[in-house]
Amino acid sequence: MGNSGIVIIGIDPGTRVTGFGIVREVSGQVSLVEAGTIRTDTKKPMCARLGQIYVRLAELIASHKPDEAAIENVFVASNPSSAIKLGQARGVAMAACSVAGLVVSGYEPTKVKRNLVGAGRADKSQVAFMVERILGVKDTKWVNDTTDALAIAICHLNERRFARMAGK
Repeated sequence: MGNSGIVIIGIDPGTRVTGFGIVREVSGQVSLVEAGTIRTDTKKPMCARLGQIYVRLAELIASHKPDEAAIENVFVASNPSSAIKLGQARGVAMAACSVAGLVVSGYEPTKVKRNLVGAGRADKSQVAFMVERILGVKDTKWVNDTTDALAIAICHLNERRFARMAGK
């Protein structure tokens, strides 16, 4: 960690849009490094889209050299097909992180919301408000995928801090 702090990449996987958020924590202060989305070409076959996600994440990891990664866990809603596709995107994201030597931690959406907002059923606007407040930015107009990825990264920083306080 040292003087440069710790850098975390948060990932909200999806086959159409994957959100990413890279944050740095130095002396308890969290700052934004970069955030955005990876949009795949929906006209291409799934394997090509997964390749697009992998390549872009590998570029981001090589450029920003995060220390750890955090990713949203897959949840199965009413559509098993969607869960399978989400699992594929998550697997590709985990592979990109693993190849780069990063430890990857997974978080349930409700845990991320509870960690940042205090309520596991918080809505997207509440999460976005807290992300902007923690990072000290305003009116970002980020899409949900970006905000979610940043929330995942911040949640991971908080979990690391809690573990240190508990002596783990």
